[in-house]
Amino acid sequence: MLLRTMKTHLLAVLLVHLCFAFAMAESSDPLKLTFNGSAKHWTDAIPLGNGRLGAMVWGGVDTEILQLNEDTLWTGTPADYTNPDAPVALKEVRKLVDDGKYAEATEAAVKLSGNLSDVYQLLGDIKLEFDASHQSYTPETYHRELDLNTATARVKYSVDDIEFTREHFASNPDQVIVTKISATKPGSLSFSVSMDSKLHHTSHVVDGQSLIILQGSCPGLRIPPKMDLDDNPKGIQYSAVLSLQVNNGSGVVHDLDEKKLKVNGSDWAVLRLVASSSFKGPFTEPSLSGKDPSSESLAAMMKIKNMSYLDLYGRHLNDYQSLFHRVSLQLSKGSKNGSSGRKGVRVASTAERVKSFGSDEDPALVELLFQYSRYLLISCSRPGTQVANLQGIWNKNIAPAWDGAPHLNINLQMNYWPSLPCNLKECQEPLFDFTSFLSVNGRKTAKVNYEANGWVAHQVSDIWAKSSPDQGQAVWALWPMGGAWLCTHLWEHYTYTMDKNFLRNKAYPLMEGCTSFLLDWLIDGKNGYLETNPSTSPEHMFIAPDGKPASVSYSTTMDIAIIKEVFSAIIAAAEILGRSKDAIIDKVRKAEARLLPYKIARDGSLMEWAIDFEDQEVHHRHVSHLFGLYPGHTISVERTPNISEAANNTLHKRGEEGPGWSTVWKIALWARLWNGEHAYRMVKHLFELVDPEHESDYEGGLYSNLFTAHPPFQIDANFGFSAAIAEMLVQSTVKDLYLLPALPGDVWSDGCVKGLKARGGLTVNICWKGGDLDEVGVWSSEQISVTTLHYRGSKVAANLTSGKLYTFNKLLKCVGTCSLLPNSNGFPNP
Repeated sequence: MLLRTMKTHLLAVLLVHLCFAFAMAESSDPLKLTFNGSAKHWTDAIPLGNGRLGAMVWGGVDTEILQLNEDTLWTGTPADYTNPDAPVALKEVRKLVDDGKYAEATEAAVKLSGNLSDVYQLLGDIKLEFDASHQSYTPETYHRELDLNTATARVKYSVDDIEFTREHFASNPDQVIVTKISATKPGSLSFSVSMDSKLHHTSHVVDGQSLIILQGSCPGLRIPPKMDLDDNPKGIQYSAVLSLQVNNGSGVVHDLDEKKLKVNGSDWAVLRLVASSSFKGPFTEPSLSGKDPSSESLAAMMKIKNMSYLDLYGRHLNDYQSLFHRVSLQLSKGSKNGSSGRKGVRVASTAERVKSFGSDEDPALVELLFQYSRYLLISCSRPGTQVANLQGIWNKNIAPAWDGAPHLNINLQMNYWPSLPCNLKECQEPLFDFTSFLSVNGRKTAKVNYEANGWVAHQVSDIWAKSSPDQGQAVWALWPMGGAWLCTHLWEHYTYTMDKNFLRNKAYPLMEGCTSFLLDWLIDGKNGYLETNPSTSPEHMFIAPDGKPASVSYSTTMDIAIIKEVFSAIIAAAEILGRSKDAIIDKVRKAEARLLPYKIARDGSLMEWAIDFEDQEVHHRHVSHLFGLYPGHTISVERTPNISEAANNTLHKRGEEGPGWSTVWKIALWARLWNGEHAYRMVKHLFELVDPEHESDYEGGLYSNLFTAHPPFQIDANFGFSAAIAEMLVQSTVKDLYLLPALPGDVWSDGCVKGLKARGGLTVNICWKGGDLDEVGVWSSEQISVTTLHYRGSKVAANLTSGKLYTFNKLLKCVGTCSLLPNSNGFPNP
């Protein structure tokens, strides 16, 4: 069955390439991150991951560090996320808001806050120490790279006439991190290996088996400043097992002090690292999970004990490339401005390329960052793993920035923006699992805190599916729209895949629970409207009419925009599932008609609050009130031109400064306004090389390993970037396909993109020349799909049958069809 599936996939790929003639040759620039030296800072290291296990490869010569992560290692244990005192506080806050006492309401809203989230932890380090001769390596021979095509990190250098090579990859099929070390001269490889951790741990060599076992414990409580780990109860237990193999006939392995393994005189060596924890889900005490991490890790190692390096690598490649190779992107300056963008001398390192982007605007670097985003998502979010957190899975600290926690007021959602348009729908599954967990705790929070039905989630969560408000000021802590925003991802998954089983069994029940809460949360307000009270616009404050700064009012634009999105989605979903007469749908229709409309402020921008308050910070990093434009759909150039113009004015008003995630959100927003020039200005804004030793001097930018900076490192902008680029090239509704809506034709004059997904179950290939559409190929996963193609004011209706590729020219005339799989319905839908 597996072989037949692989053959089917390969046949489909071949047919697609035969049927759709690309107007450009494949890029000669490899998809590689390159480095001229070993990492001096963590953000110089190379990230690897298989969804659950992560490693950062530093690439040192005489001493190498692989810093390790496992996605279930967090502080804490299951907790109660309810506050029985909240209903009284809620009445007080609402009364203050009704009385126009916004500063007082902001102060009183602190009583609605909850506990801090728990904290993402790290696993430990693999340390490799080579003999003293490696200190005299030839610097000119050093090369370190991450190959995105193979998800492999490599380090090469020479000592005299001997070349040493290390290859590292993280395999999803076999749940192992693998390292191969080799030398060109037989018998010249000698080194020692050990394991360590910043957490409570022990490590020892298993006598006679070339194994090192690391065992430890996460803190049972989050770690306050200056707290001694010894004072903290045990939480999640973990274990990692490292095996060492050398080639037969050469090389000797010794046990050093029961802590290290020493290799002498080998040709090559292979290291395998597996790990496990006692975490069994957000509702189970780790101590009662019945899981023995050491036994599980040893069992995992036994499964792969007899697999060769090539076997492991081959299985890794088949798995990874089946996802990564679905989408290709080539961009070129072309002849329009006299430069191909693909000729001339390339600077040696990726960091230097980022440095020079302001002058050369190298489109190949945009391609690289686009595909790096997809690589990272594949590497940190797979079916069955934890949700990608604020750092994906990569973290070196026991107290990471912002706890490394999922933040639900933009950051977690942005992590998953590329999963659908960039053809990685499987990588979104952990988000839906996490949403389900949140709904369980969120139902208790809704009932106790707000005396409401359904379920709710707030701004910050963690592995225990924390659903309550965070601790602290209302400006960030009080925001009960996190779960509602997540529910829009459920609906989007359906619109891209048209999977009715998913809609019926997974999406609709969660959306229904969320909608029940929203209906109860909305209360009768002024002028017959339903309002949310209290309400904040995430992390931004206003100046109240009495001159006092405040954050709490009613019916912020983002609140209402998200509610409109959820209400629209559940009405559409009910119609598809034959549930339009359900009582809740009738309530939604009535409530939807009473929601506050968008308002335009005195200065022509979109109002962020229900009242035209003065911004405390005009250039604030959040653009929450533009949710309806992107990622929402209630603002559009065609349907709401006046509100779109106000959104345009808002973006000008906010300015171009801001952290990485804000920058890429603005790329997507400008793209939705069909303004390729401004979208590209924000693309350029991201390409600034951040110095890790002075990162506080920067706002946004890229580290040398292309991790995006808040600063410090925060991975959401990496993911948001590829989604925003996709939005510049393809936009869609279930019935409409917009081609090159925000193409910056002057800088990306020629190009091709293959394999992007669009709503309605479509897959899209586009080529353009001289800034103008040249050819487009479209196929559908549906039996028959009626789609309207749009390009620069022209539109053509097309009837698409599944299993056929349709090719259109620049005039949107169908110039050919091609059967992908004659007897297969809905193919391809990887």
